[in-house]
Amino acid sequence: MKHLLFLLAVTLMVSCKEDKTAKQEADLVANDAAVTLEVYNFNELEPLLSTQDNKTYVVNFWATWCKPCVKELPYFEKLKSNYQDKNVELLLVSLDFPNKYESKLKPFIKAHNLKSKVVALDDPDMNAWIPKVSEDWSGAIPATLIFNKDRRQFFEKTFTYQALETEVKSFLN
Repeated sequence: MKHLLFLLAVTLMVSCKEDKTAKQEADLVANDAAVTLEVYNFNELEPLLSTQDNKTYVVNFWATWCKPCVKELPYFEKLKSNYQDKNVELLLVSLDFPNKYESKLKPFIKAHNLKSKVVALDDPDMNAWIPKVSEDWSGAIPATLIFNKDRRQFFEKTFTYQALETEVKSFLN
């Protein structure tokens, strides 16, 4: 009788474990959606930096290897969530190295569950395109461009959420 109870207990544990494993595998498959990443050269990106419609655009230049960039990313994500119904569009432009897109950038996007549109800028001629973004840009990141059809402002600094929100609000008034 003891052997029968032991066998029954082991069978139940194994059965439960198999169900849990199957569920975990299903969760992994569901969460393993491929991260799609659009890669632009600057000529392809440039039109996105001068859209003339009724929206306010926030474009953040960043990289996964930049600690201040990574620190402020949640503020941009929060801004996207809080202002999506106020005609505010957010674009995160990654300056990660092209050979790191698969091994670093895509896993970072997935691990941090970024909801904003993320594109990669693959254009080695920085001396040509940096001044086109802003004459004031030294090339350091993080850097943020906020613009609409009436106004354009560039920031070469790290934002807190409050400072970012204050700047965006000034474009909405």
